[in-house]
Amino acid sequence: MIAVAGVQAHAADTFTIKDIRVDGLQRTEPGTVFSYLPFRVGETYTPESGAAAIRALFATGLFKNVRIETNDDVVTIIVEERPTIAGVEFAGTKEFDKKALTTALASVGLAEARPYDQALIDQAVQELKQQYLAKGFYGTEVNVTTTPLPRNRVNVLFTVVEGQIAKIRAIRVVGNKVFSEGTLLGLFTLSTPGWLSWYTKDDQYSKAKLNTDLETLRSYYQDRGYLDFRIDSTQVALSPNKDGIYITVNVHEGPKFTVSSYQLAGNYLGQDNEFRALVKLKPGQTYSAQALNDSVKAMTNQFGVYGYAFARVEAKPVIDRQTDQVAFTITADPGKRIYVRRIDIAGNTRTRDEVIRREFRQYEDSWYDADRIKLSRDRVDRLGYFKDVTLQPREVPGTNDQVDLDMNVQEKPTGSLSLGVGFSSADKLSFNAGISQDNIFGSGNNLAVDFNTSSYYRTLSVSSTNPYFTEDGISRTVNAYYRTIQPYTSQGSNYKIVTPGFNLQFGVPFTEVDRVFFGVGFERYTLDLAPGAPASYIAYVNQFGKTSSGVPLTIGWQRDSRNSALVPTDGRYQRLSFEISPFSTLRYDRVTYQYQQYLPLTRTTNLAFNGLVGYAHGLNGRPLPVFKNLYAGGIGTVRGFEQSSLGPQDAQGNALGGAKMLIADFEYQFPFPGTGADKSLRMSIFNDNGYVWGENQKVSLSDMRSSVGIGVSWISPIGPLKFSVAKAVRYKSTDKLQRFQFTVGAGF
Repeated sequence: MIAVAGVQAHAADTFTIKDIRVDGLQRTEPGTVFSYLPFRVGETYTPESGAAAIRALFATGLFKNVRIETNDDVVTIIVEERPTIAGVEFAGTKEFDKKALTTALASVGLAEARPYDQALIDQAVQELKQQYLAKGFYGTEVNVTTTPLPRNRVNVLFTVVEGQIAKIRAIRVVGNKVFSEGTLLGLFTLSTPGWLSWYTKDDQYSKAKLNTDLETLRSYYQDRGYLDFRIDSTQVALSPNKDGIYITVNVHEGPKFTVSSYQLAGNYLGQDNEFRALVKLKPGQTYSAQALNDSVKAMTNQFGVYGYAFARVEAKPVIDRQTDQVAFTITADPGKRIYVRRIDIAGNTRTRDEVIRREFRQYEDSWYDADRIKLSRDRVDRLGYFKDVTLQPREVPGTNDQVDLDMNVQEKPTGSLSLGVGFSSADKLSFNAGISQDNIFGSGNNLAVDFNTSSYYRTLSVSSTNPYFTEDGISRTVNAYYRTIQPYTSQGSNYKIVTPGFNLQFGVPFTEVDRVFFGVGFERYTLDLAPGAPASYIAYVNQFGKTSSGVPLTIGWQRDSRNSALVPTDGRYQRLSFEISPFSTLRYDRVTYQYQQYLPLTRTTNLAFNGLVGYAHGLNGRPLPVFKNLYAGGIGTVRGFEQSSLGPQDAQGNALGGAKMLIADFEYQFPFPGTGADKSLRMSIFNDNGYVWGENQKVSLSDMRSSVGIGVSWISPIGPLKFSVAKAVRYKSTDKLQRFQFTVGAGF
């Protein structure tokens, strides 16, 4: 229609073109117009070629109007260019960054110096509305204002009235009889507004989240035997004022199915009984799709232990709806036995390859072993040098019996530097600093230097650990220190303890998870007492003098099967330590045992238990040296009480520690709200219990102190941080309470 209307009467004639002219151009080059014309000088002009030329020029988007005139065998192209966009601006956009919006529109052709196109403007308006819809702004309005400017230019302004985010006001499940609506809604990530919704955004509708919730609902029923469960319909309604969303899910539950029988088919390498024990569904039990999938996965992993990395295991259920029963057959094809050709490591920008490779228990050019591969991944993760560790097999092209293993690690800061200056009426001006590097120069070795100039506690300590002092994995730790303890009371300082010391310890691996430690050290204690010193210190000096020394010998055992050193969610940790000083002035022995257990509940949550028992006493009829007392209180033992404050006290209320200790802590750990499955930031609800008794006191559970609270752990750039807010629920008036506490370190 346009092409025909734009051609003058003379265009009806057919003629040989003598010349082609273009009128009306302002910014477009004539060559651009000529490149789109289907004819050239010397060629024959026809009405059809004229119409084709007009269509081609309109298609460029550069022109608002195109006409063709012919006279004396000369073709004249008359064009009217579209305005050029001088600028694109936004007003009222609070939810989106204006720079990001400008970039997004430029990607579809709406940008400065580009031709103005009303169709493109309309498309941009719809795209903006879609972006706001995705964030829950259902009442958003977008208006466009174009302002003409000199030289055929326009300025485009998008004015956005965002309105209010539509919140989910109600979610209903209709048709359920077996499970309550509250139970089913507890499975949803979407929810009505709650006290944390401002952070989690769980009250904002998302189609993707709803689909995920519906799939979770479907799995919940099918894992409990309801194979015929279906979702008949889902209605999402918007309130008239567009600020509320109402979701209704209509379900059909169907009957509950049980397992009638099962059988194994295929090749199980002659280990049928071993594989049969991995089947988690037995006749008479309620059918569960998840349990059947877990059985298949366990069998596949077991084939991997024998070297069959690509075994195929399939379960085929047969449903009998007459009896509401299910029979299934698990068929296995192990395929070829696989061996590992090469192990590739990526992501270790600082840590040396050898530091990672020495933790591997799956070796190159050996048979594939799924258990050894998992153990290798866990050992690398337990190093504590990486945020994330993955290990995946990759087929080798051209072969069917080889794989390469790809390990990808994500480095994290392993060093910490702390500097601080403090002032108090007791300490006056104090300075403290410390530097620690768990993976110095990427070598896997640890080096730590710490000093403090506080008037109360002065220390200088240097320690170094080489986890592979020998190629067999024997570790060596060297520690030298000089400490001065000088506590203050309202009457001033009443005693001072000066302690230089040195110790050397070796750790010998006995199994993949067991290590035995042997150590020897030397330490000397010098006590300077003043009036008002604790009676126990005065008695000790009167009996043994101001200076005491000892040669402590240590032996310990550690078993660590946790899946991570920094953020464990599964596994067990145990450590038994025995210290004895049979020589010199200090004669004592001390034994401690720690037990930690982590039990995963879901993919992101777990339970944790920490138990600690300690006992110490003097040898050869001597009392336990006061320097070797056990202490409890604070993060790591009983939160909500001041650090090391539990147990016997002197007349001034100072904690003395004791010879017997009992700690029992319970935690429910979960990701910090809004962080998804991020391992670096987690929360916990805890209950801590513990106490310390003197050498001559009887252990009584009625003395135990207890607290409850909330904790946060964060693997920060400066090291692991722990914060807790606790309330003491079992305490005495003489106890020193401390509601908020924090520490840097990886303690429980």
